[in-house]
Amino acid sequence: MSEPATRFAKHAIFADAAAKVPATRLGVAVVHDLVTAIVTGEVAEGSMLPIEAELTAHFGVSRTVIRESIKRVEEKGLVSVVQGSGTTVRSQESWNVLDPVVLEVMLEHDDSLGVLDQLAVVRSSLEGAMAAATAVRRSATELEAMEYAIQLMSDSMDDEQGFGDADMMFHMAVMAASNIPLAESINRTLYTRARDTARFTLNGTREAFEASRDEHSIVLEAIRAGDADQAERAMRHHILESWGRRRPPTSRRP
Repeated sequence: MSEPATRFAKHAIFADAAAKVPATRLGVAVVHDLVTAIVTGEVAEGSMLPIEAELTAHFGVSRTVIRESIKRVEEKGLVSVVQGSGTTVRSQESWNVLDPVVLEVMLEHDDSLGVLDQLAVVRSSLEGAMAAATAVRRSATELEAMEYAIQLMSDSMDDEQGFGDADMMFHMAVMAASNIPLAESINRTLYTRARDTARFTLNGTREAFEASRDEHSIVLEAIRAGDADQAERAMRHHILESWGRRRPPTSRRP
């Protein structure tokens, strides 16, 4: 086996290139697979990606698709491309973890639930601050939107999907009313990606739904009263407690 072929085959995700030659892969699938190889550590920090010809053979796409895919992965901060030297995997500190594909792959392979644990902490801080801001500047119309979401929660205790949608409606209403667009954008990305992860929505019991609805009501009352400090504490408490109720007990926190 030649040196390039040996280097190509040592990564499992690239090991069966010949068998995949007939497959036609869209660029988005190539990007997802490359991001997965890096995020999972299959292609380690500091190592080189296979050369363009090997990637072309593996994915069954043109060199143009491979070049564009590598460019997309570079834009996400996962690799560094040096003309004539190849493509090197960068350290995690350089990754754009808010990029939808990177975050999606991190959550897909979050076996220890460490990423979801961290996500809960970040969400609680950001959304707590937004709840405080909302308590100061909320309007009657915005309060009505939050009240409506909580009513939908009460009406959906036996409907997991419906309850989840009403839950999200409440959080989106609080975030929108905060008038902090940057925090809203970051938190919306974190929340929506997490909801797409099956492990984020485990243990959807009626008891858990009732506890969550009651916590949302406490947040709403603090916002209605204009009590920024209490609104922030209540939102932080709710997000952390809600994740604690859903988190599988067999998975240990890092």
